[in-house]
Amino acid sequence: MDGVFAFRPEIDAYWDFRIWLDVDAELSVRRGAERDQNWAGSDAESIHRDRYLVAERLYLKEVDSLPRMDAVVDNRDFARPKLLTS
Repeated sequence: MDGVFAFRPEIDAYWDFRIWLDVDAELSVRRGAERDQNWAGSDAESIHRDRYLVAERLYLKEVDSLPRMDAVVDNRDFARPKLLTS
């Protein structure tokens, strides 16, 4: 199961193990804009920066996700992810 907001406390009971893919905000925006260029066109970057990034920042302020992470993977180098914690 993949989910951007999978660390919400109201769904804790549904997960046995959660992995956090760690990527800095700018890299996330760049990857998302490149991936969604076909359907979003020239709006792809602003959609990721002004909608998705803003929503993620609000989510992280509301949800204390760190204690809910069973593993953290550094995903900055997409071809070489690194397990940071488990």
